[in-house]
Amino acid sequence: MRVTHVVPALFGPDGVVGGAERYALELARAMSERTETTLVTFGDAAAQRTEGRLVIRILGGPWLVGGQRANPIAPGLFAALRDADVIHCHQQHVVASSAAALFGRLTGRRVFVSDLGGGGWDVSAYFSTDRWYAGHLHISAYSRHVAGHDGNPSARVILGGVDTVRFAPDSAVACTGAALFVGRLLPHKGVDDLLRAVPADLPVEIVGPAPDARYLADLHALAVGKTVRFRHDCDDAALVAAYRGAACVVLPSVYRGMYGGETPVPELLGQTLLEGMACGLPAIATRVASLPEVVDDGVTGFLVPPNDPEALGERLRWVRDHPAEASAMGAAGRARVLERFTWDRVVDRCLDAYAAA
Repeated sequence: MRVTHVVPALFGPDGVVGGAERYALELARAMSERTETTLVTFGDAAAQRTEGRLVIRILGGPWLVGGQRANPIAPGLFAALRDADVIHCHQQHVVASSAAALFGRLTGRRVFVSDLGGGGWDVSAYFSTDRWYAGHLHISAYSRHVAGHDGNPSARVILGGVDTVRFAPDSAVACTGAALFVGRLLPHKGVDDLLRAVPADLPVEIVGPAPDARYLADLHALAVGKTVRFRHDCDDAALVAAYRGAACVVLPSVYRGMYGGETPVPELLGQTLLEGMACGLPAIATRVASLPEVVDDGVTGFLVPPNDPEALGERLRWVRDHPAEASAMGAAGRARVLERFTWDRVVDRCLDAYAAA
């Protein structure tokens, strides 16, 4: 079986450093160890290279539909799909995925799609393209639900994965005692609630890009008088070290941000929770969207109500004051990741879905 994955941008400094891009790349890498796999994406210049057994093809000079960077299309797309038996698109609501789906129907290839959030202008804004795909492979039960696919037999939950060799505990790394947040600094991530919640004597480390200057300035104001470190340029090695040294990983996402804006779908998975749990950390998250599928409340960490700094602060203090119990939660979290959230498990679910279609 020859599988081709299609994603609007490649993960990394020459593409986009985002969760959706990382998901597609990591899944394709893991799948390439099991079957012939190509990752097709778009960039400024055409290129082809291999990473291990994975072939990466970059289609250069794409047209950005509606000027949207996340919505590229290039004439070479169909040629790049000709050798595939199965096509797996990452992002449904972009022109490249709709084009790949039509190509698959015309040529007898099975085309699947995973919604990783985001998108752009597409014909799917005017009518449903759901039936253009042989299957919808959702990264959480929540994703399947918000897509309206609960009763759709072609919609499966494949979850997400973690490289549990790279993201693993290391007893040689000294614990900083910090509560760690990893992700883009945007209002729906609820980092302002974390800073309101944290006691002055409990350190916080905030890792991730800051695309919203206003929000970043307000976060710095909330951090005054507290032990908070902002880091916006961590590579993977620094990120793993941050996880290994932390006391817990926190994802306080919200539906309503501090400026009153609504985000109906704040989290489709919660990848940073999985990475922290793989490193042996207890996880603290809000009870929103997909996060209750990741954190087993009271076993691998805690779930708290969104927009509730008091409840969040209580759990942060508990982790600080109960190190042995918190360590046991972290061990349970890593066991949960090894059982359900490895890339090998995700590949198993994908290959089963491909074969069943």
